[in-house]
Amino acid sequence: MSSTMKTADVVTNTQGPEVSTLSLTMFRFASWLKSPRPYLMMIGFAIVLGFWYLAVEVWKLPRFEDMPGLTEVFSEWFSKDPYYGLSIFTPEYYLHIGISLRRIAYAFLLATCLGVPLGLFLGWSKNFREFIFPLFEVLRPIPILAWVPLAIIMFAGSESPVIFLTFLASFFATTLNTMLGVESIDESYSRAASCLGASRWQVFRHVVIPGAMPYIFTGLQISIGVAWFSLVAGEMVSGQYGLGYLINTAYMMIEYPKIIIGMITLGIIGFATSAMVRMLGDYLMQWRVRELALGD
Repeated sequence: MSSTMKTADVVTNTQGPEVSTLSLTMFRFASWLKSPRPYLMMIGFAIVLGFWYLAVEVWKLPRFEDMPGLTEVFSEWFSKDPYYGLSIFTPEYYLHIGISLRRIAYAFLLATCLGVPLGLFLGWSKNFREFIFPLFEVLRPIPILAWVPLAIIMFAGSESPVIFLTFLASFFATTLNTMLGVESIDESYSRAASCLGASRWQVFRHVVIPGAMPYIFTGLQISIGVAWFSLVAGEMVSGQYGLGYLINTAYMMIEYPKIIIGMITLGIIGFATSAMVRMLGDYLMQWRVRELALGD
């Protein structure tokens, strides 16, 4: 019996009326642990950390002479009495994280609520696409930093401009991927549904939306990543508190270990939020989870 047949048998035995997406997700996770992928990932991290340590603290390469070393950063990060005043034991650290997460939540939710419907209609209606898409494509390439002056002028205070800048990048990524998802659906499915008596709205609801879901959640994973990128840029320019503000302030105060701490924190939280979006997609697309489980 081949490994593919064994995998199919395991998944089939776990399926039934009461089967949950969690069981399928756990099966995929167990398969991942048995594969070489997690160990290759650990080797990749070890190589990067090892090079960092050697380049700064052992070889002392010219390009790395002003960078904080691996031991200095981690000693500061996990110190109960940090020299630069920031570690996992200081309330200020979690204040910056909490404010950045709140801004991301507002911007990402707004981008999803506006970008997904807009992308669906752009892909579904040719007339609507001809009317809106040219304007969309003109605005999309404009860098987020170019919007900073207008954001400060349009929105009062320090909070709204940062959320607006974070929203913009996330909105464009979500909308474009959703539209591409609709365009990727084979027209034969819509024609078959129409031949069976489905109305235009029923085709949209039962064919177009489910068919575009993989692209939508791919877009949302990209969206949450660019949202963090835009958030940091916005916080550096006009924000108060937040991880971007922390990194920029640390640079101005020549507190270089705090810069690395902020960057690593951004990477960890960004990875976690992207994983949460992926898990939500697995929950809403159980058929795809089963397909991927069988494919493993």
